[in-house]
Amino acid sequence: MENNDRSVTMEKITSLAKRKGFVFQSSEIYGGLSGAWDYGPYGIELKNRIQRFWWKEMTQLHDNIVGLDAAILMHPRVWEASGHVENFTDPLVDCKKCKARFRADQIDPEKLQKHECPECGGELTDTRKFNLMFKTHIGPVENDSGLIYLRPETAQGIYVNYKNIIQSNRMKIPFGIAQVGKAFRNEIVTKNFIFRTCEFEQMEMQYFVKPGEDEKAFEYWKNERWNYYKKLGIRMEKLRWHQHGKDELAHYAKDAYDIEYEFPMGWKELEGVHNRSNYDLSRHQEFSGKDMQYIDQDNGNERYIPYIIETSAGLTRQLLMVLCDAYEEEKIADNGNEDDWRTVLHFHPLLAPVTVAVLPLMKKDGLAELAQDIRNELKEDFVTDYDQAGAIGRRYRRQDEAGTPYCITIDYDSKEDGTVTVRDRDTMEQKRVHRSELRAYIHEQIKQYKRK
Repeated sequence: MENNDRSVTMEKITSLAKRKGFVFQSSEIYGGLSGAWDYGPYGIELKNRIQRFWWKEMTQLHDNIVGLDAAILMHPRVWEASGHVENFTDPLVDCKKCKARFRADQIDPEKLQKHECPECGGELTDTRKFNLMFKTHIGPVENDSGLIYLRPETAQGIYVNYKNIIQSNRMKIPFGIAQVGKAFRNEIVTKNFIFRTCEFEQMEMQYFVKPGEDEKAFEYWKNERWNYYKKLGIRMEKLRWHQHGKDELAHYAKDAYDIEYEFPMGWKELEGVHNRSNYDLSRHQEFSGKDMQYIDQDNGNERYIPYIIETSAGLTRQLLMVLCDAYEEEKIADNGNEDDWRTVLHFHPLLAPVTVAVLPLMKKDGLAELAQDIRNELKEDFVTDYDQAGAIGRRYRRQDEAGTPYCITIDYDSKEDGTVTVRDRDTMEQKRVHRSELRAYIHEQIKQYKRK
């Protein structure tokens, strides 16, 4: 029976992600762990490619931005200075009857006032603050003297190293520091697949500017981050800006905008661009006793604490966006009374987990051996796959569902004249190309790629 609902849903994305080896539930054989996910063979390739795309955009294409990889474990005073110990909390309530746990700010205000559980109608506990940082201990004795935290964000590692980087790399303001790394938050509510999890990866860049020049830099980075998604091949009509109102602004922020994406569950935050003023460095100067001022040697040794423009994106959240944006159930032919549909992921070729799939038309007559030779020729330039099982049409469908942009079919003519068939994933058009020209042809196709 045909399923007439061809819209993108989280159920479809979750199912495809497991079926094709993008994302698995963590510890699934033991019943799984809420808020934790494992990235399979396709998932880690996609994640790494998004990360490399972002890293190139931030560092290679900007002469005044350098990289950092700070430790996950930091001195506990860092989190006192940042305000996380005091302020990084969610309002929490529990149901005394069904034992469900909720964020108080996500419950209907009328039910909250009545202490009524939204699930079973039972009585709710009073609201209490719940700190989102994971605690652990360093050293042999578990007491308060060894208390440390798993970092809830990567930004603080940049702030505490900002002076080191100025001195070691002779950086001059304005300049930025980029970092990709794991962060951990003990989220009360984890849902919508990998959208909100307890363990995730951030891609953050902190841009240090002279006070008074922060608003200009803020507008520059808003524009840069918007254009990044164009380069990723994301449908721009699925993106929008949201400015934080006064009641939304973090305590450190002078101004803040979010780039939101229309996920299957609605418009959700994808990335933040924030003017953090000089709050962070001022706090670390206060708590550490170290001078965090920048000395402007080109301007009479003027001293000031820089303002910071932050761009902060979740790597795993971007992966979910790329999956949702690429997903399509496409009608391709009419076969009698039934329509022929395919599921396809329209990844940008620079992001696709596999760039080229090599498919021998038949296993026999030396076609499989020839196909393997051609695959070996392409391995240095592209991530490749090899598939010789089943009808060629079925193999194309498997590669479409994995988002492979180019399929190369080796047939009997390939043995005679050295040409192969290159099939484009998006258009399904096929072209004969000589094997000696394959590398150059695929590179040119990637360079010219535009989503159809």
